[in-house]
Amino acid sequence: MSMQHVYIIGSKGIPAKYGGFETFVENLTSKKVNKNIKYHVACMGKDNNIFEHNDAVCFNINVPNIGPAKAVYYDVMALKQCIKDIKENNVENGIVYILACRIGPFIGHYKKKLKKLGIKLYVNPDGHEWKRAKWNWLIKKYWKFSEKLMVKHADLLICDSVNIEKYIKEDYKKYNPNTTFIAYGSDVTKSTLKDDDEQLLNWYKEKNVKPKEYYLVVGRFVPENNYETMITEYMKSKTTKDFVLITNVEQNKFYEALKEKTRFEQDKRIKFVGTVYDQELLKKIRENAYGYIHGHEVGGTNPSLLEALASTKLNLLLDVGFNKEVGQDGAVYWNKEEGNLSNLINELDNILEEKRENYSNKAKKRIQDEYSWKKIIEDYEKIFKVMKGKK
Repeated sequence: MSMQHVYIIGSKGIPAKYGGFETFVENLTSKKVNKNIKYHVACMGKDNNIFEHNDAVCFNINVPNIGPAKAVYYDVMALKQCIKDIKENNVENGIVYILACRIGPFIGHYKKKLKKLGIKLYVNPDGHEWKRAKWNWLIKKYWKFSEKLMVKHADLLICDSVNIEKYIKEDYKKYNPNTTFIAYGSDVTKSTLKDDDEQLLNWYKEKNVKPKEYYLVVGRFVPENNYETMITEYMKSKTTKDFVLITNVEQNKFYEALKEKTRFEQDKRIKFVGTVYDQELLKKIRENAYGYIHGHEVGGTNPSLLEALASTKLNLLLDVGFNKEVGQDGAVYWNKEEGNLSNLINELDNILEEKRENYSNKAKKRIQDEYSWKKIIEDYEKIFKVMKGKK
């Protein structure tokens, strides 16, 4: 049995510090079952060193700081390095797997080279990157154009949500894209911290928050995650519980604008508590929340949504396809109409504990059955083995 070489481009690299793609690559390599797969992972570095981690060959790409184009440059340089390695080591039946669609305008050129070498190109189209509010119209246009070309040249598109797969099939029908769905993963494990853990108690004391007496949100502070609706509606609600926001708001223009618009600093319940990088502490804070409020509107399967369903008993999700697909009947849903979320919060504020438990059990079952890393890695290893000799 010959080795199946898989080159992964588009994450910042492993060992993962944070981030969706990074965590995915960390799990894919560390939980590998099939010994005949050899992973090669591009990492963003300050040098061009090569090292080993999780039995994967990791190669640093030294990327100059050139603003928004940095990620594009990084992916292209990583792809060049992969092709060089494939040639030097006479790799056969290899796969290059690119996470996100950043390098569309360049991919045609490299696809020819890969084809000549008998190497397959797989792409993870990520979520609707071109819809994100942080980009100006020019960058949005670039993203959409780039996505089109990535779809056109890929041998296989691995979508992490059924909704993204549907969108790729419909929007790019003319390319007749070859797609499959493999979700993003999560684990249903309890935090290792005890209820009386000193670090935990100190965090609660310092942030002036009580266990079970708060709703929580964790995520990037960007407009498309609907913070404005969540905060405005929370302020309208009658709950005495706090709204705890774990997010980075330093030097954030959006934060300042929102403050001006909603005057949330006058509501003692709205608490911005900064970031929490300790994963066990974060998990415990999720477990101790009365409820989790999720407002993400763009993107595929969202890691923080999976973590919420795995850890928090009661989840209030924005009613969009992506979120419903994951949460199904293990969550409750809200929309952006005025009064909708605040009424839901009022309604849920005093529900019976057994009702919360019921939601919790359904949510955890969803994660275990469909989103466990074990299942995701099985799905990936099947696909990395199967595609030989096609196209």
